[in-house]
Amino acid sequence: MKIKSPEFGSAEIADDLIIEFPEGLPGFESCRRFALVHEEGREPEVFLLQSAEDPEVGFSVTPPARLGVNLEFVLTDAETELLQLQNQEDLAVAVIVRAQDGTNANPASAGLSANFMAPLVINTRARLGLQKVIGRMGCDITLRQQD
Repeated sequence: MKIKSPEFGSAEIADDLIIEFPEGLPGFESCRRFALVHEEGREPEVFLLQSAEDPEVGFSVTPPARLGVNLEFVLTDAETELLQLQNQEDLAVAVIVRAQDGTNANPASAGLSANFMAPLVINTRARLGLQKVIGRMGCDITLRQQD
């Protein structure tokens, strides 16, 4: 499948590498098929979650651990069923990150922001995902200082 991205141009992605979000993502419900892409030749720190349906829809994502965060939360039975999850080792979690524009950001928010209250949860074996919206702080977040 060929996907287009303003960031990387056109890329050929094998169909078995497409991740389906059956319910879409909040605000982007019409986009259900995505590919994780990154710059070749470098160890990826941040991936682009690029919509296969709309080249204008893409999100920078990274595992929370890359930011020094351990994020733990519980999936509902419905979420587990939607992901067709049978083995916890097949789970991957990512958070959407974005750079703050220095001209419009205050000093406290300048730099990089990450959405820990709506992580992406992906069954890597089934290639199914969802965005887990956490309505209130009912999960555990542990920050680690990088050495």
